[in-house]
Amino acid sequence: MTLIFGGQLLNKSKNSFTNPFAEFPREVGVMVFASFFVAVGFGIIAPIIPLFAKSFGVNNAQVGAILSAFALARFASGLISGKLVDKFGERLVYTVGIAFVAVSSFAAALAQTYEQLLIFRSAGGLGSSMFSVAAGSIVLRAVRDDQRARAQSLYNGSFLIGMMAGPVIGGFLSAISLRAPLFVYAALLVVASAAGGFLLRNSALTARPTEKSSEVKTSIREALAMKPYVIALVISFITAWVLFGMSRSVLPLFMVEDMKSTASFIGIGFTISAVVQGIYLLRAGRLSDERGRKFASISGLIYLCISVALLALTFNPWMFLLSMFIGAFGSAFLSTTPSAIVGDVLKGKGGQVIALYQMSGDAGAMVAPIVLGFVADHYGFRATFALTALLIALVIVVATKLPETRASHLGQSSK
Repeated sequence: MTLIFGGQLLNKSKNSFTNPFAEFPREVGVMVFASFFVAVGFGIIAPIIPLFAKSFGVNNAQVGAILSAFALARFASGLISGKLVDKFGERLVYTVGIAFVAVSSFAAALAQTYEQLLIFRSAGGLGSSMFSVAAGSIVLRAVRDDQRARAQSLYNGSFLIGMMAGPVIGGFLSAISLRAPLFVYAALLVVASAAGGFLLRNSALTARPTEKSSEVKTSIREALAMKPYVIALVISFITAWVLFGMSRSVLPLFMVEDMKSTASFIGIGFTISAVVQGIYLLRAGRLSDERGRKFASISGLIYLCISVALLALTFNPWMFLLSMFIGAFGSAFLSTTPSAIVGDVLKGKGGQVIALYQMSGDAGAMVAPIVLGFVADHYGFRATFALTALLIALVIVVATKLPETRASHLGQSSK
């Protein structure tokens, strides 16, 4: 009896591991695999690009222009990329988009002047827009609406892990040459492009639309007439405002100038946030799929609002670490749920609909540093956090109006 019982325990422990991709169509696993290489590569070059630009003897504003040019090109080409997805299908646009970034990155590594670097990085923004819209369309359309947030969690998780690993590799490569990270990035992108093109070659979902399949698609006009989609745009904007705007501009300055913290201490805070978010991502996706988009959206926004409000009340550097810890839970919810809402309301192809959603996030990331920088100059850093917390609170009120979009799960309308 003891041996049998022990064997049962052993078998149970062997079967306790479940493949997180088992419940999803093959396309989701392909996107997670291929996009991981993109994320590692981007993590490699992210801290190096400003240093490489500075090596041409330019000022800080010109260094900033290199970073802004990529973001502006990505933003400006969003709807074009969406149109390409609708016309040629996700597989072609994904592989060509990544290949385009690979070529532009290789060219940037060979740049001999600041102007050349600016042009090549700007060109990379177009390719980035193409593959991100195509990848987003694949992940959102490949699954049922009771799986969508979990699929998005896996996809985002691969990016998060890649972005965490990249800077370590980039630091080692930069010791060899500031050009080396760009060469390695280009090589990783070639792998991602080839993997996406090869592994999706038999995917009907990502193929070029036929005349019959083209008849079923969602236009921007139709999407903007849906309350859930508009609310998803608002949530995406404020999420990017906080996570990619505020956190990368005024927050580090606040910690250094007002809290007298070191760069290493700030790094610890961001690392805590990334680790906690990575651990909680799948749980957040499951809650969104099981308890609904409204629950997940409001939960994420409340976590984020508390996190930012704590910064406004921070008079001890250790409160920054608490803020980063709490905010990570909000990030986990808000990196999956708004995009899941978009996928819920899509009918057929909707490349431009997905592109506009991604552009709302890009807009928040671009506008926040400008607005918050102005507020910080005139009213101080804590005023920027108070303003941001107020904006999040307003979006929480908006999110309470969100109707359920998991029609197959609850039998309710998406509109």
